[in-house]
Amino acid sequence: MIGPGLVKVAIPGAAVALVAGGSAAALPGQHDFTVDTPLASSSLQLARDAATSRDALRPPLNLNSVKPSAAPTPKHLKKQAPIPKPSSTKTRAAASATPPKIVGSKFTTTDVNVWTVPLTGVLLDVLKSGSKVSVTGKIDGIWAEIVSNGKSRWVKAQYLSVTKPVEKPAGGVSQAACKSGSSVESGVTQDVIRVHRAICNLFPSISSYGGLRSGDSGSEHSSGRALDIMVSGSVGQEVADYLKANYKKLGISELIWEQHIWTVQRGSEGWRGMEDRGGATANHYDHVHVSVYGNSGTV
Repeated sequence: MIGPGLVKVAIPGAAVALVAGGSAAALPGQHDFTVDTPLASSSLQLARDAATSRDALRPPLNLNSVKPSAAPTPKHLKKQAPIPKPSSTKTRAAASATPPKIVGSKFTTTDVNVWTVPLTGVLLDVLKSGSKVSVTGKIDGIWAEIVSNGKSRWVKAQYLSVTKPVEKPAGGVSQAACKSGSSVESGVTQDVIRVHRAICNLFPSISSYGGLRSGDSGSEHSSGRALDIMVSGSVGQEVADYLKANYKKLGISELIWEQHIWTVQRGSEGWRGMEDRGGATANHYDHVHVSVYGNSGTV
């Protein structure tokens, strides 16, 4: 007997009824019976029909107890040296530099250029002739170290003197007769006389001169157009600089001093080096040689 709501399916040897709210089975030769427990066709069906959610079986998560872990440091960063902070090395070096030691003072014998370092330095200033400067005694070739505002500076050593240069006579080049006598003026041209008087009045300490030398063929001395001023060292440099500065007034055409030559024709080149002639006198280290035109001076 199949009740309402049941579907009867005939299977050979057996009859099975599927019940919506339950199941009933009728077997041949047996009485009908009712099965209250639903029958499942597979384990998957059992899982789907389970009333309990799978989420209920999972342990609860305690989100407050989970702390984020720090990201691992890459190996190459662990070995990297710390990056230094920017700093001014030059400023620290300058602050710690010891000022040059001063050993004395000298005077400039002409207007002198002041450089930061020899040869490749920067021109900072021009010192007037007669300026007093502090010196360290350090020499680098033709350069001498001086101290200006506590800093090392460089000038050409030849333009420094232990004595202050004598100021030029007021009113121009002196032509007064020399107190030491005028024997050297015998037989020479007027320009030689001009040079002699200018120097003897400006440098009274100089007493030895060389003028006319009649037997010196091929030299301006033989014609009375040359004068040797016997002087050396820093005073000799002062004499040479003074004559060069006043060459027009004195009628000078050429100067030779300390193995260097200066001529009017090549005046823009300044002092030019000369070949070694073998000795102090031949190389003009003990006197200034002056050649003149004859009578072209203006004083």
